[in-house]
Amino acid sequence: MRVPCPLTSMLYFQMVIMAGTVMLAYYFEYTDTFAVNVQGFFCYEGAYRKPYPGPEDSSAVPPVLLYSLTAGVPVLVSEIVRKFNSLFPSLGIYAFGLFATDIFVNAGQVVTGNLAPHFLALCKPNYTALGCKQYTQFISSAHACTGNPDLIMKARKTFPSKEAALSVYAAMYLAMYITSTVKARGTRLAKPVLCLGLMCLAFLTGINRVAEYRNHWSDVIAGFIIGISIAVFLVVCVVNNFRGRQPEHEHSHMDNLAQMPMISIPRVESPLEKVMSQFLKNIIQKCDLVVQCASSNLLCAPTIKTVSVAQKPP
Repeated sequence: MRVPCPLTSMLYFQMVIMAGTVMLAYYFEYTDTFAVNVQGFFCYEGAYRKPYPGPEDSSAVPPVLLYSLTAGVPVLVSEIVRKFNSLFPSLGIYAFGLFATDIFVNAGQVVTGNLAPHFLALCKPNYTALGCKQYTQFISSAHACTGNPDLIMKARKTFPSKEAALSVYAAMYLAMYITSTVKARGTRLAKPVLCLGLMCLAFLTGINRVAEYRNHWSDVIAGFIIGISIAVFLVVCVVNNFRGRQPEHEHSHMDNLAQMPMISIPRVESPLEKVMSQFLKNIIQKCDLVVQCASSNLLCAPTIKTVSVAQKPP
């Protein structure tokens, strides 16, 4: 009877987890399986009256560019530092983190239904029909909008910012990889410059989302927190700061050292220790004589003097 290998079983288990993560991200991204929460708004609310910046493809950081960088930069970095053996076992973890970040972000967007800064420009509500006579009047009807339903649905999914989360996740993961694995000489300044450059690009992506009125500051900050948290968790707890398994020959060498018998080396007394020990012996002898004389009520001063003179080295 053939017994399944534990490594093969674990590989199948990891593949099932990865496939489930990809499928869940797909259902969040491209299907209507999870209904978006419909959040209301106040009449003429200023936070949602920004102009429509256009489709995502017209952004300074379009989705195609962002997804290409997050998927291709790890391979480019591995080519630069020539650490294929240490990076490729972690590429699966990196890809899992990308899909996990996407799932967390989509779940937050579906649950909150936070409105984009340009929501009213797409919603195009009929304020007369809604009876908006005061700015404090709240509109919660799902049929209050008259614009394009697809664009309105996208405008309801902004918290947290997906672009901010994915960019900062990729930057943080790669920065921790570079600082943990690259040990070559002359990289004392190259490593921090490269890491800070990656983090700067990620933060500029978030700032661009706010500048183009596509996200609020709270959306971008929440995306940064999610991306950084997932990257730090995977690096510290899953791949153990990219520390590979110890080679077998190192294990055997340490075992041989542990099994070697202990060698006892004789202790050599220094001249200073000899002088100090002799001095202490003389003091103890004098104290014994004084105690004996005190107990016998004898006059022993000449005897003590004689003993001290006799023990004085020539």
